[in-house]
Amino acid sequence: MSKKKIIAAGHICLDITPAFNGTQERSVQDLFIPGALVEMKEASVSLGGAVSNTGIGLKLLGADVDLMGMIGDDPFSRMILSEMERYGISGDTMIVRSDIATSYTVILAPPGIDRIALHYRGANDKYTLDDIDLEKVKQANLFHFGYPPLMRSLYINQGAELIRLIKTIHETGVAVSLDMAMFEEATEAGQQDWNAILKELLPYVDFFVPSVEELCLMLDRDRYHEWRERAAGKDITSILDIEKDVKPLADRLLEYGAKVVLIKCGTPGLYFRTADQATLSKIGGGIGGEIAEAWADQEAFEKSYLVKNVASGIGAGDTTIAAFLASTIEGKSWEEALHLATATGALCVQTYDSLSGIKPLKEVEKLVAAGWEKRK
Repeated sequence: MSKKKIIAAGHICLDITPAFNGTQERSVQDLFIPGALVEMKEASVSLGGAVSNTGIGLKLLGADVDLMGMIGDDPFSRMILSEMERYGISGDTMIVRSDIATSYTVILAPPGIDRIALHYRGANDKYTLDDIDLEKVKQANLFHFGYPPLMRSLYINQGAELIRLIKTIHETGVAVSLDMAMFEEATEAGQQDWNAILKELLPYVDFFVPSVEELCLMLDRDRYHEWRERAAGKDITSILDIEKDVKPLADRLLEYGAKVVLIKCGTPGLYFRTADQATLSKIGGGIGGEIAEAWADQEAFEKSYLVKNVASGIGAGDTTIAAFLASTIEGKSWEEALHLATATGALCVQTYDSLSGIKPLKEVEKLVAAGWEKRK
């Protein structure tokens, strides 16, 4: 029996992180002096964005995946393609345009100073449905799209192009998964009516997998501001009550037409909710018929696994999603999918990058079966 095919599409960029010499803390004014030469160590170059974190994460977990991010025809795009090749992923399905430059981020993190990110959005801002090869999409079972709030052509005009894209993909008959990204309220992305966008968009989405903060900012900004006030500077996810704070958001998503909802709640864990059997049976890609009966009308909160040494949270949400989707198309139960998703997220936070901690699903299953302890 052949594996189900997944396409990971959306936002991708190249992350360049120069390493500073020594550990001595210096002020920004002393460090960045006009005309000065700052001696540095080697720079690390890695891939960033949903296409790389979730897409390559799927590959490392054992899934059959193609990537469909947009890049330019420039040195940075060749570095991205080279990194993909290192993970055994062909660049043939990537969208390459010679008239647009590749997105990149230069991350400056001097000792003792909060990091400074110099980001160029580039090709991500130009991504539209017209750039997608629908014939390739039709050959897949699942199409996962990530970070539209960071992609200008998709979110402007109240998300008209995003809705067109997701609706068209849905109509090809594949299952559709959608992830979001955090944005600032004062930005152009923040000025869109995301509640209205989601109301029109979600009937075409089978698996909706946002974080709780970005979701609340989209659906209920007054509630989001109340959360921030209640958190008083702490991580918002640490003060949330699942029944009072998270469940009402999921209620609205199901009302809008979402089928399977997975809300990332940071360190505490994942909130999972599903629609009824008739609704789940409409999931495309040959998936709905396999899961509809067993997954119908479910609700759960899956606590995270304990981690002794947290190195970085970079990419943890994306790789958690990768494990959930990989488990789902492999025919795992929803309980197993949640276990494997939270375990993969826990593996990710133990490394400084998004991907080096990821293991094939069978190895993750062994770690879970061995009695890995959950958070209380």
